[in-house]
Amino acid sequence: MGSATNVDATAVNTIAWLSQPQTTIVVPVYQRQYRWDIGGCEQLLADVRAAADSDTRAMHFIGSILSAAAPRSDAADLVLIDGQQRVTTLMLLIAALHHTVRESDPALADDLARVLVRTDDPSRTKLRPHREWADVFEDVVLDWRPSDRDRTESRFDDNYAFFRSQVGPEDVQRVWRGIQKLEHVSITLRAGANAQQIFESLNSTGEPLRDHELIHNYILMGLSHAQQTQVEDEFWLPIERATGEQIAGFWRHYLIMTTGREMTVAGERGVYDAFRAQVPRVDFATLKERAAEWLEYAEAYRVLLDPSQEQDVEISRQLTYVNTFGRGMYPLVLRAYRQWSHGELSRTGLIAVLEHVQALLLRREIVGIPNERLVARLCRAGEAGAQDLLHALSRITPSDERIRVALRYGDLPHAAYVLGRLAGAQSPVGLEVEQVFPLAPSDEWTGGGTRTWKDLTDDEQNSFRALAQTLGNLTLLEQPLAEQAFAASFPDKREAYARSTISLTRDLAETEVWSTAAIAARTAALTDALLQIWQRPLTTLIDDDGLTPVLDAKRRRGWPRGWEREFAYVEYRGEHWEVYDVKYLFNRIFRRLWADSRADVVAYSARHGGPIFSAKAWNGQWDDLDDANFLYMGWDSKYMLTAVQGVLDEAGLAPEVFIKYSYIGAAM
Repeated sequence: MGSATNVDATAVNTIAWLSQPQTTIVVPVYQRQYRWDIGGCEQLLADVRAAADSDTRAMHFIGSILSAAAPRSDAADLVLIDGQQRVTTLMLLIAALHHTVRESDPALADDLARVLVRTDDPSRTKLRPHREWADVFEDVVLDWRPSDRDRTESRFDDNYAFFRSQVGPEDVQRVWRGIQKLEHVSITLRAGANAQQIFESLNSTGEPLRDHELIHNYILMGLSHAQQTQVEDEFWLPIERATGEQIAGFWRHYLIMTTGREMTVAGERGVYDAFRAQVPRVDFATLKERAAEWLEYAEAYRVLLDPSQEQDVEISRQLTYVNTFGRGMYPLVLRAYRQWSHGELSRTGLIAVLEHVQALLLRREIVGIPNERLVARLCRAGEAGAQDLLHALSRITPSDERIRVALRYGDLPHAAYVLGRLAGAQSPVGLEVEQVFPLAPSDEWTGGGTRTWKDLTDDEQNSFRALAQTLGNLTLLEQPLAEQAFAASFPDKREAYARSTISLTRDLAETEVWSTAAIAARTAALTDALLQIWQRPLTTLIDDDGLTPVLDAKRRRGWPRGWEREFAYVEYRGEHWEVYDVKYLFNRIFRRLWADSRADVVAYSARHGGPIFSAKAWNGQWDDLDDANFLYMGWDSKYMLTAVQGVLDEAGLAPEVFIKYSYIGAAM
């Protein structure tokens, strides 16, 4: 039996391992920062106490700790690749024990100190965390509070305080007994080991690293310490500062923008995998060039998150408008904003893109169409050019006719935003959305005339209720006036409306009676104005928002059950195909391209190791393309769709292929 030559793995007692005089550990620059919370500490302490109370022979396994020998230039003996969170938390617990008994039990305190501090320098801890927080960690573990250095509280402080609060002097021996029962597998890498691959494998369980943390590790792992420090200081930390808590969103949106493909988030590492596919291992100089581009996009992303940082007043306003709808369109907006910053897009062109995005999102919400999974196709179109983007936007933007019908009886989404723009209000601050007919009228409410609410028939009341949240029944009103008008009858509201500075509201004071007919008439008039502000791009393409581009089709695991139908049909370059699931689509696409674009199919299959082979080399489902070439049909659903998307994309045919999901398929 062969043995591993690049990896040493040994089961060891954790405290014995940490207590060895030669054990000193440094956390490299590329590692994520310490982030265990109190819940994790609580679980660790519970496990330690359970181990202490169990049979004397029972041990508690805490997983594996992955390290590598440090370069000779480094003072530390081991570079900690995986296990930082556990080791750091354990050190904080032991520090809490040490500080509790250092006066009352010197012998035990000495045992605890052997785990915490270096034998050659008792002023240094054995564990040296991420350099940005190393001094803070030592302050906590060594119980130092230097008067000449102010610092903010950290997660180290929080968790140390928790342990101190939970372990009293009478409990220290018990907890220490449990800690001494901890075991782990110590994995030490030699020079030829693939640290990143092993790191990823070990992090498939437990608290998983987030995509941006994996990206961080991937970028820096393999560089020298000096190179890691340079990239960290010049690029990564500025990216973190620019994007803050939204760094994960930044990387996702950046990759959607650059790849033109949707990113899987929940349950998978779609963002990290896409990053690795787009950024292969490169030399240090090339990495710095790429990192400079990432930083530039991160600075632009900062402005998208906080449009007040943009000095151009109108662009700032338009970015604020876009944020009304969330961040789903950030990939498209990010590219347009950077193009404008570089002089590649005019100011008028940028504002036009932002207006078109708002029109797309608002119109789709008005007619009740979801806005998910749109941005990737628009990024692909934007990469092709301005005219292609206009065509793509028009194709999925509902028509004026649909908007008129939907607004007549449907609730108005984003009412403050819509009414503010209709009224020309520069800022909604101090304004409230006012229902002219109130949502909960009193029996004495009247729209004018002699009849009160209680005098109306049920049908008449229901007609009013149906129109309460429609465009025609809504307006904006200054807060003091809104308090006066709240739930009042219309004749009384007219007095407040007449004093408003909002022209949209003052016009209501000219109306004598507020009836369902008046609401309908105002809806029609305001709809005309709405359609002028949120215009649909003028193209000749049809309104086909029910079709999904093949590149945006959802990759699912498993197959539809026998009674389910995944697709209603597929449009292939103007042809209508009755293809009901991805397996039949896979077969038909490859057979069709084998006839129409064979070179592309052969090239794709050669690069990806299938799905076409020169022989039926194993048992399974095969289809004969000709006497010498065979299509393997035994792949899973996710692979098949990936292959369909890939070969169509590489053949340049993907923009001409669309999927219409069936009702059941769309919900699967």
